[in-house]
Amino acid sequence: MRRLVGLLLVTSLAACADRPSPRTGVRAPGAAAPAQRTMPNSESYRMCAARLLTAKVRFEPLPNQDRGGGCTTIDTIRLLEIGTPVANLGPMTCPLAANFAAWVQYAVRPAARLYLRSEVVRVETFGTYACRDVRGTGGTIAGKRSEHAHANAVDISAFVLADGRRISLVNDWQGESTHAQFLRVLHQSACKRFRTVLGPDYNSAHRDHFHFDMGGRGSFCR
Repeated sequence: MRRLVGLLLVTSLAACADRPSPRTGVRAPGAAAPAQRTMPNSESYRMCAARLLTAKVRFEPLPNQDRGGGCTTIDTIRLLEIGTPVANLGPMTCPLAANFAAWVQYAVRPAARLYLRSEVVRVETFGTYACRDVRGTGGTIAGKRSEHAHANAVDISAFVLADGRRISLVNDWQGESTHAQFLRVLHQSACKRFRTVLGPDYNSAHRDHFHFDMGGRGSFCR
């Protein structure tokens, strides 16, 4: 009898040892795998980040993401401080962010002092990332993703000055006023920094903003 009880006890302990114990973080059968997000670490990103640090631009790296529908945010950052406040900025590819920060510092600020005799205290934008197609004169072009769909474009709409004036593309682009001269100088300077620059003269879809992006291999300035 004692042998039988002992045999049953050993068998019971062996069965307990073979049973897998619960582990934190183990995915239940049939559960969806968590989305994989990696931080930017490409050589081109590291070089770009070093450029921003040298320029004393404050930023934070953002996780690489495939957002679905052909839209991605890869090697992107969020600008935190470039010396002038900027409204509505979202994720930006590092090269776009670096060129934008340099444009504000070396083109926007000096041009405001020269043409408008005032300091720029805020740059207003329509944003950066948007999962959408290219916008043409007749609307979006189906199946052709905008550079905004990769956080590789920024749309600038207005500039606010220390004296209270607000210079906007929709109201001040036309004519020969100092406001218009200021905006046209900024347009031309942008063509030296970005691969694609579109303004109000390009088409009606851009009547109220500058579009800057780093897409393509050549340059296009309109």
